[in-house]
Amino acid sequence: MIVVGLTGNLAAGKSAVAGLWRRAGVPVVSADELAREAVKQGSPGLTRVAALLGPEALDADGSMDRAAVRRIVFGDDGLRRGLEAIIHPEVRRLRDEWTAAQRAARQEMVVWEIPLLFEAGIARDVDVVVLVDAPPEVRRRRAMETRGLSAEEVDAMMAAQMSADLKRQRADLVIENGGAREQLAERAAEVLARIRSGAV
Repeated sequence: MIVVGLTGNLAAGKSAVAGLWRRAGVPVVSADELAREAVKQGSPGLTRVAALLGPEALDADGSMDRAAVRRIVFGDDGLRRGLEAIIHPEVRRLRDEWTAAQRAARQEMVVWEIPLLFEAGIARDVDVVVLVDAPPEVRRRRAMETRGLSAEEVDAMMAAQMSADLKRQRADLVIENGGAREQLAERAAEVLARIRSGAV
């Protein structure tokens, strides 16, 4: 079974590619979705997050207030690392369980959609790394428009990630996403066909 690591910096379009590949019949697991599962309401993970960040990290219903958590860890590397130390091991456990199930189902190829694939040292655990990228000014505008983030939040998030240039050097394949949605679909289909044929 081929394990593909799909990554890209903030608002590069990796989730759009993941959606296109899902529709093409490829099993995809999202690190962001697993991270939400890791700190779902009532989970041990969420209890640890609240202990680290305080009660203001929770909504009135006891679920995690993601906007509040972003504000709390904004600019505080120690708290951010503490949060990652809670979430990342649980995400890894859930991803390994999912992958084992796909292997048992004899899937030929699966995709791990992971924003911090390189930063977290996960690239060595996959067979092929695909990077989705777009010019910084395009990604910055997209992040502000689609996620409702302030310019300061976007700049801080972009600064915390490894540079796209370095990721390009380390990736096996790059999907450019600076243009129209139709162009992205074409390029994503080309890369998928290439991986399936073993021409990587």
